[in-house]
Parts: sequence; C-alpha cells; structure tokens
Amino acid sequence: MMRSMDPSETEIDLSDAGDGEDDGEQQPWKTQLETVLEEEEDDLISTQSDTRPLIDERDPKQINECLKVTFQDVIAEPVSVRSGDRVWIWSHALFEVCRVWCYRIITALLAVPVSLIAGVLFAILSFIHIWFLTPCVQVVLINTGWLQMLWSSVLDIFILPFCQSVAKCCGGISIRFSQE
Repeated sequence: MMRSMDPSETEIDLSDAGDGEDDGEQQPWKTQLETVLEEEEDDLISTQSDTRPLIDERDPKQINECLKVTFQDVIAEPVSVRSGDRVWIWSHALFEVCRVWCYRIITALLAVPVSLIAGVLFAILSFIHIWFLTPCVQVVLINTGWLQMLWSSVLDIFILPFCQSVAKCCGGISIRFSQE
C-alpha cells in the first residue's frame, strides 16, 4: 500500500549511531515518520486482523490431542536400569530439538503443497456433494415417497400390534431379589 508523504513532515536522521545520543528505540536508518507509520500499521494489523486468533490458537477443536508427545511418553527408564544423568539430560534435549526442528523443516518444505492439495481435494468433494450427490438423493427421496408410506403402514398394521401384545404380556412379570 502506497502512502503519500509530505516531504516537509519527513525528518531524516543522518547522525552516526555512535554519537552517544540515545534515540530511544528508534533505529538510526529509519526516519521518525517511518517508525511512526510502522507502529501504526502494527497496531492496525493486530487489532483488525482476522488471522491473529489463528496464530494464537492453532488447534481450537483439539483434533490432534494425541500428538502431544513428550520425552517421558516415549522413553522411560525404570529405577532398576538407569543411564548416567548427563546421558539422560542430553538424550532428552536432543529428542526435543530433533522433534521440533525436523517438524519445522518438514513443515517448511511440505506444508504449502499439502495444503494446496487438501484445498483442491475438499473443493472437489464439496463440488461433487453439492452438484451430484444431493440432487441424486433428492430424486430418490421424491420418487420413493410412496415406498416410505407403504412401509409405515405395514409397520403400523402388523408389527406395532405384535410388539404391543408382547409388551402387555411381559408387563405383568416382576422380579424380586431377596437375600437369604
């Protein structure tokens, strides 16, 4: 997004960073206006962004609860058999580092292609469901309405009275538990 800037409002700080002057948090290569504009953009993005909740909460429905694996879930030494303390600490550290960095590398390489494939797949499935399956099911339901009515009548005429008779016969049976 291009912004029009009035040259009279822009001050350029050409002083050397080692002058001993403390500019606060402003970086010497940026003008004061650039720093203010960046702060405003950051505030605008953080307050109006729809993606901020996605960054904070990446599994809101707890779909991948089973993947919360720690070192203690995978490797456990009983009291009777133990390695040295340093071996245990280093193996724990290497497990965590390897798990995190391998995941990050694989994600960096494959996340975008897999998400594209998944998006295309779900788009195709949605298209098939909306434009083929639902109309076919509706055609079947419309043309078999008489079958549903017939089946309901058969159940009401033959099966319902039989089940009611059995229920009345078995309704008089009572079971008593006595402790002797």
